[in-house]
Amino acid sequence: MLLLHDFLRIIIITNTFLAFYIVFHRRRSVSTTWAWLIILLILPVIGLTIYAFFGRGISQENIFAINKQHHIGLKNVQKTITAAPKKASKTDSSNKAKIAIKFFNKDHDSPLTKNNNVKLYDDGEKMFAAMIKDIKHAKQTINVEFYTFYNDEIGNQILDLLIKKAKSGVQVRVLYDAWGSMGATKSWFDQLRDAGGEVLQFITSRNAITRYRINYHLHRKIVVIDGIISWTGGFNIGDQYLGKKKKFGYWRDSQVRIIGSASLLLQERFVMDWNASIHKNTEIITYNDLLFPDLDENKITASNNIAAQVISDGPDRDEAYMRNGMMRLMLLARKRLWIQTPYLIPDDAMFAAWQTIAASGVDVRIMIPSKPDHPFIYRATQWYANELTRLGVKIYIYNNGFLHAKTTVIDNLYSTVGSMNQDFRSYNLNFEDNVIFYDTKFNQEMAESFERDMANSTLLTKEMIKKQGRWLRTLQSFSRMLSPIL
Repeated sequence: MLLLHDFLRIIIITNTFLAFYIVFHRRRSVSTTWAWLIILLILPVIGLTIYAFFGRGISQENIFAINKQHHIGLKNVQKTITAAPKKASKTDSSNKAKIAIKFFNKDHDSPLTKNNNVKLYDDGEKMFAAMIKDIKHAKQTINVEFYTFYNDEIGNQILDLLIKKAKSGVQVRVLYDAWGSMGATKSWFDQLRDAGGEVLQFITSRNAITRYRINYHLHRKIVVIDGIISWTGGFNIGDQYLGKKKKFGYWRDSQVRIIGSASLLLQERFVMDWNASIHKNTEIITYNDLLFPDLDENKITASNNIAAQVISDGPDRDEAYMRNGMMRLMLLARKRLWIQTPYLIPDDAMFAAWQTIAASGVDVRIMIPSKPDHPFIYRATQWYANELTRLGVKIYIYNNGFLHAKTTVIDNLYSTVGSMNQDFRSYNLNFEDNVIFYDTKFNQEMAESFERDMANSTLLTKEMIKKQGRWLRTLQSFSRMLSPIL
């Protein structure tokens, strides 16, 4: 009995020393450091195993592969911008807009594009029908990049269509996150390879378990067709995004269809992600006119001439570029800041920004789901929703199914659609993309979509918070403590 006691004491002491070494030897935020320390100390040995898979930084090999990629399409994007119709833009006369534009383009890799026709889709049936139609009409290239590409009804429908297009001579490429696409096996995608298409797992999800790093995901959702038409937003490829899963019910999401030079920037993002993920049997993509065509006025319909910037980010950067940029954009708000997010787990900086904006008299509204897809994460979302309500932020709980949209509406000019959630994972761990739109008409369309959702939502009140049980509040507090690593 004494030997067992001594053995356990040695394990606890060793675990404690390892825990402190592990969390302090790498630069992290204070909140993330404490969250990991709690896990490592309250779960001896098990905590170390969890950390081995989820807590280690992205590998230097992956960082090198991602960072060495070149912006092969920017030259043609700039050419297209210069040749764009000279229609007046609201952006040109807005000094506030120039602040955001300069921030997002500080590395000269996200120029402002002005000749874009943009359509918002906030219903899965309509979105997939329109996207499938675009794929059917593809003539030269189809590039697809998703976090989730499921082997289910809609997944097989799209895969069969891609196979058909590949057999007809269209160049088809699919890049996906293996962790997010459970069930989409190599043999399933081999059908497309056998037809002449190409398929790759994103670099961070390839051999993720054997490399003990499964916490870094390709979360982008991008489709680019012939370099002219592009899609991005919150929808992945799967039946649940069509509301066919009883667990979620109706799936409320947002996606944009873009015709114009912003499509070239999304194309370039795809090419860089693809080239970072290639292996010895795959050829690197080089510049060619099929991927980056000249978008003259005969090839695009610029009737709404929307100004847009495509931004992207990932853990290969030292700074939280998208988080910082979105926060800077939100701080421009003078009248309204409306946000939709399925996960409300902000870091201290974003939380303080929302508190400050609301305290300045701005109408701050944040819409979240009424049901969880990850229960533990949802308890943390509830904690932040309660706190923000106490600070004067209006929290709306969407009741008509599951809200998965990632959007913002700022004043009457700025709006965003993309893959970025308001949580630590999107800020620091995932590879994300957003499109920033600088246009009053599109802003109003986004606002009207938000208002329609409000009709199916409940405003969280202080009285409702008081009625939450003690056990629920305990779960919320505990989840909040671990929120930096959720």
